[in-house]
Amino acid sequence: MCLRPVVVAFALALAACAGPAPRPVAPPAPTGDGIAATEIVESFVTALTPVDNIDSIATWVTPEGGTWLIATAKDSGRLIVFDGDSGATLRSIGTIGSAPGQFDRPNGIAVFGDHVFVVERDNHRVQVLQLPDFVPAGTFGERALVKPYGLWLRETAPGELEVDVTDSYQNPDDSVPPLAELSARVKRFRVRMGDGGVEAASAILTYGDTTEAGAVRWIESIVGDPQHDRVLIPEEYIDAEPGEIRVYDHGGRYRGQDMGSGLFGGQPEGLALYDSCADGSGFWIATDQQLDSNRFHVFDRRTLAHVGTFRGRTVQYTDGVALHPLPTARFPAGVFYAVHHDQGVVAFDWRDIAAALGLPLDCAP
Repeated sequence: MCLRPVVVAFALALAACAGPAPRPVAPPAPTGDGIAATEIVESFVTALTPVDNIDSIATWVTPEGGTWLIATAKDSGRLIVFDGDSGATLRSIGTIGSAPGQFDRPNGIAVFGDHVFVVERDNHRVQVLQLPDFVPAGTFGERALVKPYGLWLRETAPGELEVDVTDSYQNPDDSVPPLAELSARVKRFRVRMGDGGVEAASAILTYGDTTEAGAVRWIESIVGDPQHDRVLIPEEYIDAEPGEIRVYDHGGRYRGQDMGSGLFGGQPEGLALYDSCADGSGFWIATDQQLDSNRFHVFDRRTLAHVGTFRGRTVQYTDGVALHPLPTARFPAGVFYAVHHDQGVVAFDWRDIAAALGLPLDCAP
């Protein structure tokens, strides 16, 4: 649900090598299904606001070098901005509506450069705003999107983006359409950005596998890894059973492979990629959303093999997540953020995650 522009790749590589030695953490403890999940204490928990129904999060580095953590609030129709180092609430933006700067059921969010992209499920669009003042800078997708949720974007040329938006359209009774009708689960747009925001946008591709093995019946999140020609899409559940994460290629074809099969006790929800290393190494973190046994599964970026699982002391029922590997004043090796029970956000120091799971803090394979 979060993206960092490719222009900061060099800074990210430096961030991956920053920070003092890892700190000790509690040993792993099995959950009810026997999967060991090391407990990591959160660095902070933001103020909790049940009225908002917080869904997804993304980060932005301010001109002064600070970090903003921007969250979508589905029920209140606004964005909430937290300080990325302290968790303090800085401001909120927007009201419910369809005018520029208003939102109706905002869900997925991503930042590119000085623009934030927000998916609005009930306005059937992606709205773009310019930071730091959240000035409306255009919309797209109104004619193509039915029930959009998440997005992933990448720069393909200077000022030109490809934006993949998930579309969880259902039957009139909210049941899943037949497999043959799931071929448009993701819509890709080509978006040209200028100084004022969106200059042009056009739909260029729809995709979704229609086989029993590769279809995505319930879809929200999507995150791509161009270096490995992968687009990962959580299949949240199948026939009321926990799902897994489908692996597609950038052309929209299911690769006959899934990540995390058999690991999830709840819904695969938020998904983030630690991709700071130019050599292609790194890690995927996927939420296993549960009320009482909420946890995070970590996978090797290259092989997609499971390398460990952790849980927080406080965080439960996580929806969106964001991984910010740039160094900050409080988190010199980066930070992982996770939504807590639809009410707020928690932060995990990346050094603590690395120590808990034996992960390298540099880019060594």
